[in-house]
Amino acid sequence: MKKRKKIYSVFSFLLAGTLCLSMAACGGTPTPAEDETTSSAPLSGALPVKALQPKHVDENPYMAKSDANIHHDGYNTDSTDEILPLGIYPEINVSFETTNPNASPAIYFDNYGHAVVPLLGGIAIRDLNATETKTLGYFSPMQHDGGGYVIQSSYTFLDSKNRVVCPTSNNHVLILRTTEEDGSVIPEFEKVLDIDIKAAAETALGKELTQNLLSVVFDYDGNLWFATGGFRIYPERQQQGVLGYIAHTAIESILNGEQTDLSKAVFVYGLPLGEGAENGIAASKDGAVILTNQNCYLLRAEEGVNVVWCTPYESVGAKVSHDGDKTTGGGLAWGGGCSPTLTPNLVLFTDNADPVKLLALDMKTGEFVASMPVLDDLPDGYQVAVENSAIVYDDGEGTVSTIVCNWFGAGNAGLADPDNDSSIQSYANIYDQNWLMKGNVMIAPGVERVDTLKTADGYEMKSVWSRNDLRDTAIMKLSTATGYIYGYVQDLDTGMWQYIILDFATGETVFTMDVSNKYGYNNMAIGMYTGSNGNTLYCPTGYLELLRLQDRFVYLPELPYREVDLDQAARNVLSQDQFEQDGGEGTVASWHNTATICNVHPNTMVAFRMNNLSGNVSDLTLYAYGADGKLEKIAPELWSLTDETGANVTELTDGVLYELRVTVSDGGNLDLSETEKEIKLSVVLGK
Repeated sequence: MKKRKKIYSVFSFLLAGTLCLSMAACGGTPTPAEDETTSSAPLSGALPVKALQPKHVDENPYMAKSDANIHHDGYNTDSTDEILPLGIYPEINVSFETTNPNASPAIYFDNYGHAVVPLLGGIAIRDLNATETKTLGYFSPMQHDGGGYVIQSSYTFLDSKNRVVCPTSNNHVLILRTTEEDGSVIPEFEKVLDIDIKAAAETALGKELTQNLLSVVFDYDGNLWFATGGFRIYPERQQQGVLGYIAHTAIESILNGEQTDLSKAVFVYGLPLGEGAENGIAASKDGAVILTNQNCYLLRAEEGVNVVWCTPYESVGAKVSHDGDKTTGGGLAWGGGCSPTLTPNLVLFTDNADPVKLLALDMKTGEFVASMPVLDDLPDGYQVAVENSAIVYDDGEGTVSTIVCNWFGAGNAGLADPDNDSSIQSYANIYDQNWLMKGNVMIAPGVERVDTLKTADGYEMKSVWSRNDLRDTAIMKLSTATGYIYGYVQDLDTGMWQYIILDFATGETVFTMDVSNKYGYNNMAIGMYTGSNGNTLYCPTGYLELLRLQDRFVYLPELPYREVDLDQAARNVLSQDQFEQDGGEGTVASWHNTATICNVHPNTMVAFRMNNLSGNVSDLTLYAYGADGKLEKIAPELWSLTDETGANVTELTDGVLYELRVTVSDGGNLDLSETEKEIKLSVVLGK
């Protein structure tokens, strides 16, 4: 079942934004005007919630608890437990980029919900929901540190104290303090650590390194692991690379302002000539997992680099288009292009053989426990290269689901040139120009779900579904809260770029929403990012526009002309434990909904749209959070459950859209805002 709404050209957003700038303070995102790319009118239907168990990931105590890196967590799962849009009166809003040459190409979130993004070679906290993207605080190598390098954003992440940990193009690692203790953003970030990793590694190794720093990550003991490499490491070029770590004690000493002898704190493992990393690092309680162009490693910090295991895998080498192919580009990696992804028991990645195989290794031993070819039934003229990290979802009950996407064709074939520096992360250097200009017709198709099943005899793999009609380079995301996979593709018949939602269980397309048929709306093979408000899926484009898909799940029934600012509204999963801890009785029966409404009347009715309710209304109790963070029961006369026409209902059916209507008094018991004529309401249903 496909859901659509009125679609607007993003060019019309510019006009609407100009006309409505006066609304920006608290009045919500302006609605764009209709133009020639408009399709069908809005529908009130919504996708049924098919919630999965939260992802099975052990929390890293040294990383932020939010979606803290481009793969969301230290396991590299590319999945989120946040709620994402469900087609409830959906709309696409936009923030215009006026500083960077492109919309933010990487986004991570700190524990306060601040978006951390690249900015002119540096890093910044920015308001991505403003009509024009606004910088709140930043660090500029040119302005603050003498220049001569840029921050490599792909493998930057946030630590547990909301500091930015980032590798640089001159082989340093920096740690930047971005917020005060109260969460307020520092206008100019403070550099609190700066280590020349390459120099320290060369000293420890006793050799010169001919590879550059690629990626960094904290392990579960706070040691900072690093790997050298690039997007293509050719064995025959005999480059010297290294894997290693900086001891946690040394990092803490530096952060405390103490002098530290790095010669006693940097430990390395010298790789054979021609071997190097081509992807990010994953980490779990078992150690750091690094995939090079030839081997997969589990490493532990034990007063030196302990290679727990090293497992070789197959590769046919860097892939480029051949004569007669329907593509002109290629892949990025010489070896497996897929960053390793972890579960508590397995390591999963794709090799670069022919056909490409999904591999599962035992976390403890490194032994292959299962494998199978993927994306092996494509039409003639297409190759396979899995260059983006796969989505991996462990249900905790013996099934690990992996979503792999073909990426072949998007990479610049010129990366094969002997003098090409593959560590330079620029669009011109990385991507195929025909793909940038002509769109997804120039990349190979293929998206497949493979399940790895625990059996009495070990593990086995099976294909659950496969889509050879989809071409995706956007690093799809899985929401466990909704049970859907979210992507950004192009309709090759119309040329229309569009958001797309797939049913995780079946792979069926259940939602599309058009953006534009202009070639610049290619998302540049950059990831999609989930906001912390449970209602935002960000997608950067090449036209200086950062798109955000959102549901209009909250509105004012008595004031239909007024739009609630969706960026000041949130819906989040409230755990049963948290519900009880906060004073709730019984069981959680809905998501936790929050909204802020400005310029209110003395009494204002707020309606939250939701379609994951069932049972008898009389069994439900509405709770609201008070200023003390505790839940209080709301008097029945102040709230009701209705259908979309406003008619009261008594029996609820899961999948049907209902409205929770609450009447709030400005300054009353339910109002969390101390500002006059502004209401903040935070509610959840219990049963």
